[in-house]
Amino acid sequence: QVQLVESGGGLVQAGGSLRLSCEASGRTFRSYFMGWFRQAPGKEREFVARISWSDTLIYYADSVKGRFTISRDNAKNTVYLQMNNLKPEDTAVYYCAAAVALTTTPDAYRHWGQGTQVTVST
Repeated sequence: QVQLVESGGGLVQAGGSLRLSCEASGRTFRSYFMGWFRQAPGKEREFVARISWSDTLIYYADSVKGRFTISRDNAKNTVYLQMNNLKPEDTAVYYCAAAVALTTTPDAYRHWGQGTQVTVST
């Protein structure tokens, strides 16, 4: 069982940066593939980025490629999402999630955090 807690969200102006963290409890953290998703009001949850346990397999949604960076520190049971050059359309609740397979499909992720709000103003 893995429990996930996100932090680092907030209000930022367009062009600014935020770093989200997701701390996991449980000894099996490094066996999971980790992903970040987001959900804006009235929209479906969408994939943002995912990372394998060894950091060798990283994948981003086209909408964030070149601006966001996912990373993980297995020693700290933490995965990060560095978000640069933020745009108003990045406004959403951001969730981290853990899966046993390398996938971008939300339904395949077994464990979810509670989410953290990111708001980007113009």
